[in-house]
Amino acid sequence: MNTNIVLPEQFVPQFHTSNPAQHQTHELKIWPSCFDAVKAGSKPFDVRENDCNFQVGDVLVLREFEPESEQYTGKTITRWVSYVLQGGVFGIQPNWCVLGFSDQPPIPSGITDIRLW
Repeated sequence: MNTNIVLPEQFVPQFHTSNPAQHQTHELKIWPSCFDAVKAGSKPFDVRENDCNFQVGDVLVLREFEPESEQYTGKTITRWVSYVLQGGVFGIQPNWCVLGFSDQPPIPSGITDIRLW
């Protein structure tokens, strides 16, 4: 049995952020297999060294990078940081983090109906 569940717009999961003006944009290298998985939606996270002080709401411009040729492919994809799990717990090394990705920008605090956003 195959059941497809379609949620109305107001129930689409989305994250909130308190101050959109303080968000940073980060351009990051990403290898082709990871790029494809992020684009397909099967990899909604990444493990990174936290040398950029990643914060919820930051914009990530993921640039596909071929490690063998050490060249960018020209493909990019944009994601927003929806969650940051800081290192030092759950087997994640200190100074590293797990970033949760969203393919939608954050909703500013106070907005409750995304149909208006």
